[in-house]
Amino acid sequence: MFSKTCEYGIKAVLMIAKRSLENKRVNLKEIAEEIDSPEAFTAKILQLLAKQKIIDSLKGPTGGFLMNQDQIHGVSLLQIVGAIDGDKIYNGCALGLHDCDADKPCPMHEQFVSIRDNLKNMLSNTTVYELAMELKEGQTYLVR
Repeated sequence: MFSKTCEYGIKAVLMIAKRSLENKRVNLKEIAEEIDSPEAFTAKILQLLAKQKIIDSLKGPTGGFLMNQDQIHGVSLLQIVGAIDGDKIYNGCALGLHDCDADKPCPMHEQFVSIRDNLKNMLSNTTVYELAMELKEGQTYLVR
């Protein structure tokens, strides 16, 4: 559903949030290992997320990545997906047609509009905090 970049981005943010809830910073190597992503690729994703102010990045020997309480509680999955994949998933055609809308619908238009709307609603109503707490409490996992 999401690009591989977006999947890694969501996992990275959740890992950073979980560690931030424990008042710890996490470095690039730890993140890449935890989410099973190449380090250079992870660095690019984290740079994009930091630029969008979804996460914070501190340089230097005691640096790393972290999230403050406002970020943890205020960032939704919609913001992460938007920062990485944009909004095509909410506006695009299920069959990839360029001119698909209510006036000229594709065969899947009506069914896909409700799926898109439900997805957008779920992503906008799910905060990083909710998911990070589930991770912290061992209810969910990032890797199998």
